[in-house]
Amino acid sequence: MCVTFRFCLCIVYSMEWLNYHHLLYYWTVVRLGSISKASVDLRLSPPTISAQIHKLEGSLGEKLLRRSGRNLVPTEAGQEVYGYAEEIFSLGRELMSTIKDHPVGRPARLVIGIADVLPKLIARRLIEPAFELREPVRIVCREAGAERLLAELALQELDVVLSDLPMDPSLKVRAYSHLLGECGLTFVGTRPLAARYRRGFPKSLNGAPILLPTDNTAIRRGLDQWFEDQGIRPAIVGEFEDDALLRVFGETGAGIVPGPSVLEKELRLKYGLHRIGRTEAVRGRYYAISVEKRLRHPAVMAICESARKELFG
Repeated sequence: MCVTFRFCLCIVYSMEWLNYHHLLYYWTVVRLGSISKASVDLRLSPPTISAQIHKLEGSLGEKLLRRSGRNLVPTEAGQEVYGYAEEIFSLGRELMSTIKDHPVGRPARLVIGIADVLPKLIARRLIEPAFELREPVRIVCREAGAERLLAELALQELDVVLSDLPMDPSLKVRAYSHLLGECGLTFVGTRPLAARYRRGFPKSLNGAPILLPTDNTAIRRGLDQWFEDQGIRPAIVGEFEDDALLRVFGETGAGIVPGPSVLEKELRLKYGLHRIGRTEAVRGRYYAISVEKRLRHPAVMAICESARKELFG
């Protein structure tokens, strides 16, 4: 009898008394890799967690964990149990999110995590449709590194994360990446810079003063590869983690600024920056990451639909 079938029989015959606390302890141990880490997360002693997992193994009739070095990893049966546990607790998160987002007589609430490397103008354009819904929505925005935001997403502290990268498969978080769109890059600068470096683009960028995002961003890594492929060595006069600060120095004429092509008109009209050249070889991609495979929150659905049809359409 295969492991999957045996486990399914156990679930069928023990559904009335399966202890979901034991399942939660087991799921946490596998997710974090050790009983000691799970004890901190669950605020329970390691012996208590170990004893409860042994009870779960006894009720299912299967060994669920084995040791691999310093970590505990699931057996073949344990992987099946972990998969079911992921689905069970994912549904629980969706239930809690649905109830919290639709309290009687109060506006729905949407808590958005914004990756700190995401350009602020892109983030604003993505979120704007959520403010235009017929039913009022209270928007809460939190900015941090992607790894921290994904941890908060797993703990149901966020409804969605907006990022320039999809979900990192190495992180033990069950989440789904929804591509919102992609676009090429436009290099812009003040009028004098544009007049000087527009002709002969992109070779004109060789030795040109340029302002870039730091190397922890997908766009910067793409730009570095593109410069190398084109045989271009710009004079990098500034690197910025904060996209808004990069743009401020671009307005002063400190250097040429690369930006998403979908923002070119806004960069020209609002910030007085003019196009020097454009490339499709380096493309920015933008994602909404959620614990739901199928999005249900009206505001998140509006963000995704508007991004795909209008911003990047």
